Amino acid sequence: MSREILPHIKAGILSEALPYIRRFAGRTLVIKYGGNAMTEPELKQGFAKDIVLLKLVGINPVIVHGGGPQINEMLEKIGKIGEFVQGMRVTDGETMNIVEMVLGGQVNKEIVSLLNVHGGKAVGITGRDNHFIRAKKLTVDTPEQKSVDIGQVGEIASMDCTLIKQMVSAGYIPVVAPIGVGEQGEAFNINADLVAGRLAAELGAEKLVMMTNITGVMDKSGNLLTNLTPQDIDSMVQDGTLSGGMLPKISSALEAAQNGVKAVHIIDGRVPNVLLLEIFTDEGIGTMILGDNPTVQAA
Repeated sequence: MSREILPHIKAGILSEALPYIRRFAGRTLVIKYGGNAMTEPELKQGFAKDIVLLKLVGINPVIVHGGGPQINEMLEKIGKIGEFVQGMRVTDGETMNIVEMVLGGQVNKEIVSLLNVHGGKAVGITGRDNHFIRAKKLTVDTPEQKSVDIGQVGEIASMDCTLIKQMVSAGYIPVVAPIGVGEQGEAFNINADLVAGRLAAELGAEKLVMMTNITGVMDKSGNLLTNLTPQDIDSMVQDGTLSGGMLPKISSALEAAQNGVKAVHIIDGRVPNVLLLEIFTDEGIGTMILGDNPTVQAA
């Protein structure tokens, strides 16, 4: 069956997008890029085209990326098995070198190159550049043993977004690898979801969009929840509806929503053009978490 879209349907799609383009022109969107959208060739190409389109219509995208599968692949090549505690990667010195090489080098530069090939002006940085993400050591508490040392895993101590703002003002698309810097200049591996949430709050972003391998936030019966408030999220964490690997994502979404970001979107990156569907259509496609004091109800 042909996938050709009839001209009048294309025109309708463009017409529907127009008010959203007007609304978000000049605004900043922070996009956490991860999951299948980072590994499947067609989805990677589509993501790059969508980001460049956002920039061309006057929206300012800022990308924060992960790279767990790529790190695992590199560790396997050197015969090292990844170890996790409470969902956090144990990061000794050798592993940190691999993390920095993969995130700050391989993955970051691939994303930058894809964006530039499709007409964007992208620049890749890590939190060590200009020391814009200052980090401190994170320890993890477990039921068996308190304060487990998981190596060079960090949490955000502070964030100076001057460099990011300058890049955006100059027309560039920043692509951020989630690596922070400690007081002695040492590198720290930081959860990309947490970096994206904090960055969105610091930039006063219109939206934080989190691309995942799930449809969105589900209730206990497996039904998609399309609109949530920070209070709804708190209740779902308390009653166990949200747990495990979703907690860092939800934590960053809450931080952003409670600190000036008008809406957080959790969307399925396995869907082609999912960014455009969520931002520029009436229906949207994932879960939207509204900020505490949204002045505009975003799509």
